[in-house]
Amino acid sequence: MTLMEKIVAFFTGRKPPGTGRVNPNKPATQTSGTKSQERPFREKSQPRKMELLEVSSPRLYVGNLSYDAAESDLIELFNGVGGVQSAEVVSNRHTQRSKGFAFVQMQSIDEAKRAVAELHDKDFMGRKLVVSGARPAGSGSED
Repeated sequence: MTLMEKIVAFFTGRKPPGTGRVNPNKPATQTSGTKSQERPFREKSQPRKMELLEVSSPRLYVGNLSYDAAESDLIELFNGVGGVQSAEVVSNRHTQRSKGFAFVQMQSIDEAKRAVAELHDKDFMGRKLVVSGARPAGSGSED
């Protein structure tokens, strides 16, 4: 590295390309153009495989939901199977746009099991629903 490159690197906080040691045991990193902050490269991830949970409570997870679906649409759909206590479409807190999934609380576990049997993989508003038992509140990892 020339003296000029060292001076530029000192004032900008950036190292010129090709400088520094390469450690084969260290994962590859990328740096942004304006910050000297390093973060690991993200490998292209596979789509998450939906894990269907057994129904152990009246609370159901409804996934692959149309972004246009409202809570009233879900209540109407699930009322055809059994009594619905409540329905909540999960939305982004900043944009208020649906995240594409919801939770429906049925009257009993038996009605929840019947809803899963009848509505899982059913076409609703142009999409095949994923209906399964919900994890207990607070045990999921939400973005």
